[in-house]
Amino acid sequence: MTDSHANLPALQAALAAINKEGYDVLVHTGDAIAIGPYPSECLELLTSSPNIRLIKGNHESYFVEGITDLQPSSMSAGEVQHQRWTHERLGPTAKALISHWPYRLDIEDSGTRAMFVHYPLDESGREFLPIRLVEPSAAQLDDAFCKVSASVIFCGHEHSPFDVQGRCRYVNPGSLGCSREASARYCVLDISPRGFTVTHHSVAYDMTALLQAFEQRNVPERELILRVFFGRSR
Repeated sequence: MTDSHANLPALQAALAAINKEGYDVLVHTGDAIAIGPYPSECLELLTSSPNIRLIKGNHESYFVEGITDLQPSSMSAGEVQHQRWTHERLGPTAKALISHWPYRLDIEDSGTRAMFVHYPLDESGREFLPIRLVEPSAAQLDDAFCKVSASVIFCGHEHSPFDVQGRCRYVNPGSLGCSREASARYCVLDISPRGFTVTHHSVAYDMTALLQAFEQRNVPERELILRVFFGRSR
């Protein structure tokens, strides 16, 4: 799963379904925090989940590296205010914890090599490439991940899902926490000696508490967030 974005009701619904089915390893490919009103609660829920691997996304990078180092043009004043609000609710203990999350995870089993990353990385392995992978073609994905050798690559960042076969299989399950529908999305990877399968899942949740929390917690930039990411107006 990816991009839960501090949406606690969506994350709770997804984890309930996942725990019911069972799993060997649970992977979240970045952006667990920001946008939503529950950054600390989502972080606590994720970090307390057994056998979980957590990867940095751009919002974790903003938190750990500090937004003062960003180029002035990269964020509006409202976005900066929102980031600071999020960071204040997480605090130094969370910052120390997240600083140890990797930018990439590789898992190999029964001849299948799976790579998990928030978005294509540059040569340093610590910066995300400034590209757009919305409804991407196989050629675009092959180019973006040209230096990665894997059977299947899971990523996020772009909130719309895709599942494309190119040089390998590229899967974005879609943002778990940011969708106009009250639906938490994730994927299941099954590996066997015969190969692997990927299945897409979606779990409904009640968005009422989420929408109320934006107001109750006075989340900065909530009007923009609700309109752009949830298709709602106040």
